[in-house]
Amino acid sequence: MTFDPSPKLTARQQQILELIQSTIERTGAPPTRAEIATELGFRSANAAEEHLQALARKGVIDLIGGTSRGIRLRSETLRSLNESRLKGIGQQFSLNLPNIAQLNLPLVGRVAAGSPILATEHIDKTYVFEAHLFARKPDFLLKVRGMSMRDAGILDGDLLAVQKTSEARNGQIVVARIGDDVTVKRLRRSKTGIDLVPENPDFDIIHVPADADNFSLEGLAVGLIRNTMLM
Repeated sequence: MTFDPSPKLTARQQQILELIQSTIERTGAPPTRAEIATELGFRSANAAEEHLQALARKGVIDLIGGTSRGIRLRSETLRSLNESRLKGIGQQFSLNLPNIAQLNLPLVGRVAAGSPILATEHIDKTYVFEAHLFARKPDFLLKVRGMSMRDAGILDGDLLAVQKTSEARNGQIVVARIGDDVTVKRLRRSKTGIDLVPENPDFDIIHVPADADNFSLEGLAVGLIRNTMLM
């Protein structure tokens, strides 16, 4: 798809674009069509789908089939939205940006039990990205393995941008470590501990008892990079 350097968006399309970004920031995943419809007062999810298709035709998002949350903000879109936010501009969508800051993000590979996730021996390589791709600054990248988060639009081979933290709210997508296994799941707290919930019915919930001593929360998902962006 050809990207228009200055796509003209309607006010409603701009609203949807900002809603997608704010939902990703809050929960780690894009909204469903039904959630967009509810938030913006549409009569049905079909109306939301029509606006999403229009945004896709204008080249500002990608739509991924087979999943209710298959909405991907393109890198150019993220840069523009975050630049506008920093400048206090919420008006016209524009992609004519000056030189912007860059981030050096380490890609974390296999993690040994009991050692810090960002230990030198765990770093496979480092990627450089424009800082404006991310509304919240990530600290490292993690390569997604498997399809347990498919319905959140997180696919095998994607690079997940992670902000390092040991705190998270219910419903957020987190990177958690159990022993020497690192997993990406949605966090759900219960009376007996923590549930790490997949976004794919083919996978089981991982329950971590409250007294588990081999569990740690490593960070929050704050962005996603598809491998095609690195080619």
